[in-house]
Amino acid sequence: MTLFPPLCKTACSVCVAVLWMSALLPAASAETIKIALPGPMTGPVTQYGDMVRAGAMTAVEQLNAAAGAGGNKFELVPMDEACEPKQAVSVANKIVSLGIKFVVGHLCSGATIAASDIYENEGIIMISPSATAPQLTEAKPRNYIFRTIGRDDQQAPTAAHYIAQKLKAQKVAVLHDKQSYGQGLARSVKATLEADKVPVVLFEGINAGESDYSALITKLKTQSVDVIYYGGYFPEMGLLMRQAREQGLKAVFVGPEGAGNKNLNAIAGPAAEGMLLTQPADFSADPANAAIKQAFLDKHRDPVGGFQLPTYAALQVIAAAITGAHSSDPTKVAAYMHSHAFKTAIGTIEFTPKGDLKFFKFNVYTWHKDGTSTLAGK
Repeated sequence: MTLFPPLCKTACSVCVAVLWMSALLPAASAETIKIALPGPMTGPVTQYGDMVRAGAMTAVEQLNAAAGAGGNKFELVPMDEACEPKQAVSVANKIVSLGIKFVVGHLCSGATIAASDIYENEGIIMISPSATAPQLTEAKPRNYIFRTIGRDDQQAPTAAHYIAQKLKAQKVAVLHDKQSYGQGLARSVKATLEADKVPVVLFEGINAGESDYSALITKLKTQSVDVIYYGGYFPEMGLLMRQAREQGLKAVFVGPEGAGNKNLNAIAGPAAEGMLLTQPADFSADPANAAIKQAFLDKHRDPVGGFQLPTYAALQVIAAAITGAHSSDPTKVAAYMHSHAFKTAIGTIEFTPKGDLKFFKFNVYTWHKDGTSTLAGK
């Protein structure tokens, strides 16, 4: 990262830093800093978009009440791109035209990757709280692209090791939806399973949006698989599980956080019971986040989910970096982000030179037919 000067590594306490800087800066220097919030407000994964918006709104309310960033205030600008790459590009261009310099989003990996070049080229800081595909930061050098969630190659091994060590699978099928997010997960799961000496007897992509997977399920039955990993979102996972049970296939289904959606139960019915999935750790259960959790509840927002607190953390990082850099210039803010640790709702975090988190915790959960999940084995 030769663009940025080396700075000392220090942990940043958001509240202390914000209050300290606000005392130093004259009132006349305060400004309203707009934060674009692109994600799905329409389409099949709007529930995940709701999680991100809940996290962002709660964070902005709390930060603004504590003098924002260096005395500045934040204003959210939500934008709908339905998790579609083409729409994401259009939204990114709109953000450029509006002169917005900070983005929290996008949500889906495909949409995030599609928009990221625009932000990088325009010097706009983007922090995704949910895009897990490694391609986002691996494809080319990045200075302005970050994320506050783990990558697929951090999440997938959690699933694969569980399949190997806890389920002791004999024959595994690995499926995916042929999209950046699902395919990346599936490839990493397959590689880890093979390293663990677990036979992957079928690796295959499906067409998202189809309504009949009976031919595939017949193939799975012929292979006598005992575990099926699916990289993708809940609509296809729900159909696969329901149709598998209808055809007498009793294999255990395992998926990523994209499968953990209450709407899955309406699709899968009783077959949803017992699905395993990897999700970010439940940061809302951390006693250190009691006040943050209460702030969600006071606004009748659910703090429990995969993306609420990673989103909250993204806003904390922006606030602390603006305060620490003594500037809202994205180049200076990005340099500060690359060079410091941050105390956030998801713990103390640091970014790699590529903008990824150095560490992020995923757990395996058991899904229930009432739409809740519990830590696997509990």
